[in-house]
Amino acid sequence: MSGLDSRVLLAPQDGSLGPLLRMADDRLGAATGYGRHAHTDVDVVAVVLAGSLRHAWGREAVLGAGDVAVLRAGRGLEHDEVAGAGGAHVVQTYLRAADPGAQPTHDVLLRPTGWVDLGRPDARLWVGEAGAEVPPGLRVLARDGEVTVEPGAGPVEGPATVLVWQLDAARPAWAD
Repeated sequence: MSGLDSRVLLAPQDGSLGPLLRMADDRLGAATGYGRHAHTDVDVVAVVLAGSLRHAWGREAVLGAGDVAVLRAGRGLEHDEVAGAGGAHVVQTYLRAADPGAQPTHDVLLRPTGWVDLGRPDARLWVGEAGAEVPPGLRVLARDGEVTVEPGAGPVEGPATVLVWQLDAARPAWAD
């Protein structure tokens, strides 16, 4: 594969999923990037499913499979993300900023399992593998190169990488 192939999984711009604005299944060919682009007042959570991704902003972190990056754009920044030699498969989730207008930050969590601290009360992310102990919520399943998303509870048949979003779905003030 060459270039970028991005498939929008969810885009509830109406506030129906609380802070969640967009979720995308992105596949980048070797050395392919998104192109330099700007973000303001959005938090972007990127989970690398396969390959590697270099985040070109600040300390230029390199993420591998299983890593989670949390970009808080705050008052604004410009950046790019570029896949490594083997390309990258990434699920990116865009949330309305938890702290609009704040100083931009970028945190990288190396292969977390279980609950990931996003530093916000309205969205929680769980990262793990299929099994009996998967928590309920909006489930993103990565299985055999395919990504699906749907609400669910109970065990998840494997093998699969599972991301679970628990969101405060109360209609946010900005959606009125």
